[in-house]
Amino acid sequence: MESTRLSSLGRDTRANRLIIVLLAVGFAAMLAAASVAFYVQRQNETDARLVAHTLAVEAGLGAYASAVERMETARRGLILTQNPEFATIMAEAEQRSRAQLDALARLIADNPEQRARVARLRTHLDTYGAHYRKTLGLRGADREALLAGFGTDKGVLEVRASRAVVEAMLNDEFALLRDREQRQQRTQRLFSTLLIVTGLLIVVVAAVTLLLVRRNLVELRTSRLELRRLNDGLEELVEARTGELKRANAEIQRFAYIVSHDLRSPLVNVMGFTAELETARQAITAYLAKGEADGWGAPDPATRLAIEEDLPESIGFIRTSTQKMDRLINAILNLSRQGRRTLAPERLDLTALVEGIVGSLQHRIDETGTDVAVGALPVVVNDRLAVEQILSNLIENALKYLQPGRAGVIGMSGGADLGRAWIAVTDNGRGIEPRDHERVFDLFRRSGQQDQPGEGIGLAHARALAYRLGGTIEIQSEPGVGSTFRLILPLEWQSGEEDA
Repeated sequence: MESTRLSSLGRDTRANRLIIVLLAVGFAAMLAAASVAFYVQRQNETDARLVAHTLAVEAGLGAYASAVERMETARRGLILTQNPEFATIMAEAEQRSRAQLDALARLIADNPEQRARVARLRTHLDTYGAHYRKTLGLRGADREALLAGFGTDKGVLEVRASRAVVEAMLNDEFALLRDREQRQQRTQRLFSTLLIVTGLLIVVVAAVTLLLVRRNLVELRTSRLELRRLNDGLEELVEARTGELKRANAEIQRFAYIVSHDLRSPLVNVMGFTAELETARQAITAYLAKGEADGWGAPDPATRLAIEEDLPESIGFIRTSTQKMDRLINAILNLSRQGRRTLAPERLDLTALVEGIVGSLQHRIDETGTDVAVGALPVVVNDRLAVEQILSNLIENALKYLQPGRAGVIGMSGGADLGRAWIAVTDNGRGIEPRDHERVFDLFRRSGQQDQPGEGIGLAHARALAYRLGGTIEIQSEPGVGSTFRLILPLEWQSGEEDA
């Protein structure tokens, strides 16, 4: 079943990657289509502008040719009828011809070949105008000769030459117009083809993406149903295991209480008989002293050594060991009682609580010359006695393990985030080796130089209490620099978070 889940996860990962790739391809296609559309639009604008320019040149050439024809017609009418109105028409037509020629010159300024032809037209127009003015006042035989040879008249020849130049210019403009129209059509065909291809690509990408998304949704729905089924079973399993753990924990606490309680009876006997041995030793010592004073015979040196040195030393070892065992048994009994104690959550101002702890330790703080600073701490809802025991242990440890020869500095800070409160106790004391960071929380385990009283129970008790309060204790420490113990608790303790 596990392999099936793993393969399913792998398939989902591949499908998700494929969906991402397809979406990227679709966006790239749309981006390419937009870029080409922008290019085609700009190209169409350029082509349209060039086509309009060509049409404008053709219109200008037509207008110029029309003006020249009108000018020639007016000249002929003036020669034949001598009517002065034709002279007015002739002047207007010549003026219009020159205006059209100037406009043409501006339109074809970027075409060297057409510029040369416009210059030729201007020359023909100047020559024609000069010839017209020369023949304007002819009378009699000169006029008859002009009419007789009108087919070869210089003015007629200039008009014909102008027509040829205009025709050549029109042919070139027609050729340019055809080329520009063909390029415009090619651009349009390219744009249409690209739009079709892009549309088809987007349709394919959308279809495949929708298919993959639909398949993923079906698999996700199936996975959710399976997960819901597993969660239902897991809740039952967790509830059963929690009940088992509670029963086991209760049995362990009861066993610890019974063992520690039963150990106290023989321990009390040993301590009592040790006291009696000490009393007997003192009596024997007094008896020997009296014997020496009264002149009795003294015991041999070995007996005197055993009475005066060996026996006191042995009794001292027994007393020290029994006292240590008594402290350990008391600690185990205390742990057992704390585990059975019913927690009573209440609103706790941790700033006031810590200040109270610091006040109770003020004599130790003054003796060591330690600077203690309490920052703003959060407010939680939890068991006062348990929280006070934890923080008292952390602060007392910070005072106990200061670095000799260095002024002690202890700071308390805190905050809240995501429904959890944290309180950090930081010192500049001896510090703890990294390998011992977790070992210091084990029962009866200590770290570093053992020059301070203690049985290795405090931190184990503190973390056990923190677990019971729904939190934990973390440590950051470096030898010779200092330590930070960080207590993390829920902002509001719930009974369901209790382990015992």
